[in-house]
Amino acid sequence: MTAKVRTCLWFNKNGEEAARFYVSLLADSRIESVVPSPGDWQAGKAGEAIVVDFTLGGAPYQILNGGPMYTHTTAASISVVTADQSETDRLWSALAADGGKEIQCGWVQDRYGLSWQIVPEVLMRSLSHPDRAAAKRAFDAMATMVKIDVARIEAAIAGKA
Repeated sequence: MTAKVRTCLWFNKNGEEAARFYVSLLADSRIESVVPSPGDWQAGKAGEAIVVDFTLGGAPYQILNGGPMYTHTTAASISVVTADQSETDRLWSALAADGGKEIQCGWVQDRYGLSWQIVPEVLMRSLSHPDRAAAKRAFDAMATMVKIDVARIEAAIAGKA
C-alpha cells in the first residue's frame, strides 16, 4: 500500500540512481515503484523515471526527477539516528564518498547534493541529559566535530573531556 504522506525530494534527473543508493544504506528500505514518464519533459525522455517511491529506514519518500530548476539545500535534510560509532562511520563514509562533502556537527552532503544528519543515539540522549552541565559539555564537544565521535561525547558527559 502506498503511504498517504511522503517527503518528496526534487532531483534533476538521477533520482532513481540516488534512491537505489539510499535504500542500500539502511535496513527496512526498498524501492516501491518507479514511474516512467509517459512523454518527454524538461528533465528527460518518455520512458525514463519521473517518480520513484521508496521506503528508507521505514519512512516513506518520493523522488521527482523535475529538472535543474531547483537544487537541494541544507534547509531540508534526512536525519538518521545511529546505534553506535560503527554505524555512524559506515553511513558517513558511504554518504561522503564519490563527491560527497563533510560539513559540521554531524552533517554530510551526499554526491547528489542531499544533506544528511548522522546522529549517534548517545548524542541525542546527552542533549536532553537531566544534568544540564553534562548536556552543555556534550553540546560543546559536538560543536567542535565534523563527524560525531561517540567516545568524545561520552567523555564530555562524564566530565572527562
